[in-house]
Amino acid sequence: MIVEDHPFQHMYLQHLFGELGPYYLEGARDGEEALERLKWRKFDLVLTDLLMPGMDGVQFIQRLAALHSKPALAIMSSASRRMLMSASLVAKNLGVKVIGLISKPVNLAALQTLTTQLSISQPSSPRPLPASMLSRAVLAQAIEEEQFEAWFQPKKSLFNGRIVAAEALVRWMHPTQGMMLPDTFLPALKSFDLEEDLLWLVLRQAIQAQARWRQQDYDIPVSINLPTHLLNSHDLADRLFDFVMEHQGVPGQICFELMECSVPQDISNFYAGACRLRIKGFGLSQDDFGKGYSSYMNLVSTPFTELKIDRALVQGCHASEELTKALTSIIALGRQLGLTVVAEGVESAEELALLRKIDCSQVQGFLISRAVPSEQFQQLLVNDGPAASY
Repeated sequence: MIVEDHPFQHMYLQHLFGELGPYYLEGARDGEEALERLKWRKFDLVLTDLLMPGMDGVQFIQRLAALHSKPALAIMSSASRRMLMSASLVAKNLGVKVIGLISKPVNLAALQTLTTQLSISQPSSPRPLPASMLSRAVLAQAIEEEQFEAWFQPKKSLFNGRIVAAEALVRWMHPTQGMMLPDTFLPALKSFDLEEDLLWLVLRQAIQAQARWRQQDYDIPVSINLPTHLLNSHDLADRLFDFVMEHQGVPGQICFELMECSVPQDISNFYAGACRLRIKGFGLSQDDFGKGYSSYMNLVSTPFTELKIDRALVQGCHASEELTKALTSIIALGRQLGLTVVAEGVESAEELALLRKIDCSQVQGFLISRAVPSEQFQQLLVNDGPAASY
């Protein structure tokens, strides 16, 4: 559905879509008309203008989010790119999937990219698991039986093009449901206070994977997500160090990414925990910089060794002057502070080229590789070239 108040623009957009394929199109002159049609017909995509008389595009997005069945959304406007991004954040935070931001005048290439994104996003989300599968007893047993597995997503250096590190990401290999992604089960694990139990399992599996890779002469640091509220435990750094040493791991080859999904009861616990992890020799990463409560003050006052730039600042950066300027500034600051700067969520060659141009240290994302089991990660290392060339 095209929501556009200007008759000529509406005809022009229909013509462009007609050149791309046999799409079923409907038009609406304003948000009210669009919402009425959405009550009676399911659409895969709504492309809406932002600046419209009466109900503007932001109000339309807010009303769209209240619908039971929400189509994918693309936003177009002659307003600034920052205005488009702000409107997209309204949608995303209301649970609407945004697959495109288009500056007017709209051209064929922009709509072609949009239809490609639509086809990628078409697979439906898995059904929510029944509550019985997410009980504390079931989850605790799954941890004990090691149904949860650490998979590894490579980080590539932009200086030599090699895989130089990995992030451990957990997958639930369910005996009847198959492989399940973290969004399916992490909220339940958190609600039952099982995050630390999962941390020990993932940490042990990461150390074991590193040992296997080391047998092939690949010495690969691994990053592991650490829910920040666990720093409320004053002896966490000691217990992590003892655990790593007990399992013949190397603290300097383990980096903990401080997640923003939670905060410590007292900010002093954050700084104390961060300091003590570094004292024990672990790496420390500011995860998702540019999102949530991450701040410049945290960055300059916490002993981080790595800065991870959130995917929201990376995706589409090549097409946005504002994002390019922000990334350039953040990367320069990170390098001046002596940090390894990692851009996550890299999905296109254009994004990669820009990040290389502005001197980002490492990249991570689907363009490089999805997270894979440890054996498959080892094959990625072999394909990357001999370990001796590191």
